[in-house]
Amino acid sequence: MTELLCLNSESATNRLVLLHGWGADANDLVPFGKLLTKGLKNRFEIVSFSAPQPHPSGLGRQWYGLYPHEWQQVPNAVLDLEKRINNLCFKHIPLNKTLLLGFSQGGAMALDLATRNKFQGVFALSSYPHPEWNPLENMPPTFLCHGNIDQVVPKTASEKSFEILLGKGVKSELYFFEGGHEITNDLIEYCRGKIKQQFLG
Repeated sequence: MTELLCLNSESATNRLVLLHGWGADANDLVPFGKLLTKGLKNRFEIVSFSAPQPHPSGLGRQWYGLYPHEWQQVPNAVLDLEKRINNLCFKHIPLNKTLLLGFSQGGAMALDLATRNKFQGVFALSSYPHPEWNPLENMPPTFLCHGNIDQVVPKTASEKSFEILLGKGVKSELYFFEGGHEITNDLIEYCRGKIKQQFLG
């Protein structure tokens, strides 16, 4: 299994960390990461992690069991991922120049991880909050994005995350795009726009 993929690390000043969804692997979001960072004035290293558990179908990976939901695995899964991220070299690219992006189950992991680490910003796409998720007021800016006809994870899941974040005073936005449980051109443009406006000084 590929533990992680790392691209463009030489001379990069910023980093984008990718967390894939249930049943995918480290390769899944790399093309999306390339599209998000291509042509930006800051050079991005792209790091894509692979989840540790094999998916029950035999293809792809999972961060924890989902059907049935094995929520008791979540704290250890988040802790394990935090350790793996801490193994990255932050001497050259600090955490406050690192964006975290997750899709679906990876988005739920990103939301949880962002309560423990001061990333520059977090993008949670087509995601949901873990049952015990408790965001902190000083969390990084968080962008929730969801397809308005998502049949896999209903958009109400991101609405719930947004309500929780607002209640804690976290700087956050909720963006709905035309589509389902997928990454569309609209979503790519939205995320690129936010990266350029908010994080590239």
